Amino acid sequence: MKIPKRIEPLVEEGLIDSVICQLMSGKEAMVYVVRCGSELLCAKVYKETNKQNFRQNVSYTKGRLVRKGRSLHAIQRRSHFGRMAQKEAWQSTEVDTMSHLITVGVPTPKYYNFFEGVLLMELITDSNGDVAPRLNDLTLSPALAWIYHDFLIRQIVRMLCHDVVHGDLSEYNVLIGNQGPVIIDFPQAISAANNYNSQRIFKRDVNNIIAYLSRFAPELAYTDYGSEIWSLYQRGKLHLDVNLSGNTEEKTQPVNLNSVLDAINATLKKEMAWQKYKRERWTSRRLQQY
Repeated sequence: MKIPKRIEPLVEEGLIDSVICQLMSGKEAMVYVVRCGSELLCAKVYKETNKQNFRQNVSYTKGRLVRKGRSLHAIQRRSHFGRMAQKEAWQSTEVDTMSHLITVGVPTPKYYNFFEGVLLMELITDSNGDVAPRLNDLTLSPALAWIYHDFLIRQIVRMLCHDVVHGDLSEYNVLIGNQGPVIIDFPQAISAANNYNSQRIFKRDVNNIIAYLSRFAPELAYTDYGSEIWSLYQRGKLHLDVNLSGNTEEKTQPVNLNSVLDAINATLKKEMAWQKYKRERWTSRRLQQY
């Protein structure tokens, strides 16, 4: 196909040899299948500032580091330069997050290059070598829905253990590759520790995945993994091998009233004996004075 204008600089630099086809068009980017030597890769072309629709609100940007000076002031004034700086910050977030997550074992597309607003990354394929479908494109058996659920929850835990909340996780941002689910699209990713909206955004991510998979495994609708995981995270008890139940209700045992009363009586007896000892000792000292 004809090479899109935004990809031309990468062709000139020898990063891309040819464009095979357009894969999808989203709110923030166009995605193409491209040939780079003997490999087929994925090229994500971010849309121009005036055409994109990033969720650039305080819920996502709070806690992100922006260089001081002209960029910071321009973003605050919402000038043209500021919009460009903010766009670059969102693109940088996706690149940095993908590079980080793949090193800690989260299944994401392998990052190859980022040049002139175009992200080159691994093309995820299915077992037949075709472009991998998104999770929302599939009809699942209850058993397979549970398998995907368990796997994705584990990846969500892994991300949170490394201070990452996806920010826009849903069935549309999960590909089913030849080795299982792969999580994509990270421009909205946030720091769990530095963003005060992270709890709300995290729970929404988890609930999005569970809501979709519960269409095929209805019992998932009665779980609350988001609250359980976040509670463990807040208490410093979250780790990669943590056992999860999907239930946040505290388990309580019946109170043994007899044991409680016995303990109270024993304490009272000790206190009364101590008070009696002090009185007798005081009386004895007074008598000795006379």
